[in-house]
Amino acid sequence: MKFEKIKKLKELINDSKSIVIIPHTSPDGDAIGSCLALFNMLNTINKTSQIISPNKAPDFLNWTPGFDNIIYFDSDEKKCKESLLKSDLVFTLDFNDLNRIGELNEFVEKSNSKIVMIDHHQNPKDYADLVFSEPKTGSTCELLYEIFESIGLENKLNKDISSCLYLGIMTDTGSFQFSSVTARTHEIISNLLSKKIDHNKIYNKVYNDSSESRLKVLGSALNSLTHIKELNTVFMSLKREELERFNYKKGDSEGIVNYGLSLKGVVFCAIFIEDTINDNNVKISFRSIGEFPCNLYAEKNFSGGGHINASGGRFDGNCEKAIEEFLKTIPKYKDKLI
Repeated sequence: MKFEKIKKLKELINDSKSIVIIPHTSPDGDAIGSCLALFNMLNTINKTSQIISPNKAPDFLNWTPGFDNIIYFDSDEKKCKESLLKSDLVFTLDFNDLNRIGELNEFVEKSNSKIVMIDHHQNPKDYADLVFSEPKTGSTCELLYEIFESIGLENKLNKDISSCLYLGIMTDTGSFQFSSVTARTHEIISNLLSKKIDHNKIYNKVYNDSSESRLKVLGSALNSLTHIKELNTVFMSLKREELERFNYKKGDSEGIVNYGLSLKGVVFCAIFIEDTINDNNVKISFRSIGEFPCNLYAEKNFSGGGHINASGGRFDGNCEKAIEEFLKTIPKYKDKLI
């Protein structure tokens, strides 16, 4: 990492008296893992910080060290505003566009704090005073580990911080299966394991500690699976009435899209999920194997983006209309799918 950036980051941290850490809306394992890793690291060097999330994180992440210290903008706007107003440094983690934090965006822009972006997604927006953007890195947690090492804090890594980092790396690499995983990724994982983290517990908490609603949602999604054999593609859907019937909770659909890639020969998978709160809004997740560019497909067709093998998008309408659009556009990519 560039010496000038690391020097500047050290200065910003050393000079700060009140730090705010922000993940993206509907934070996942990498967002929560990186925020709590940074929060716990700042605690070890006696720096005051507060995590402000735009909304609730899924319950299956509530074991993460420091989770109870997160405050939520959608349920405690006043406290969040107060924290931002008194802050002098803001870290934005695992996103690179302030639109990814919803209404919280307005208050970050109004704050007088210096802003540091740490992220691994493509096409960062120009809002931060200091930017660490590495799209080739598999997770924000992996990038954060490199930053800790570069600023001389590797000796401060403890079990709690290492557990948070492991969570983010594990979840954002699909349990180390994506092409973004490198020898360096495994070297970092080895270093985290040396801190006596319980990697088996972390995996089980994320993937094998399901509520009844989560299993019912999974069953419904798999029942909807449609295989487009000539395009090596599958898609699934979850409609609003189904989710309401199963008492759907945030996080219940996390990771389901990956099941589509377990079907022999499949290269590309999508899942369409109707919003349970807002009408005519469909959230879409895309996953691929190999070189098929999920991010470019999502950006061109569904106002989305992300990584080559893992991306997201959205559609104004219902599942049926979104799937119609999918079926209309996906044949144009046949040469990249077969």
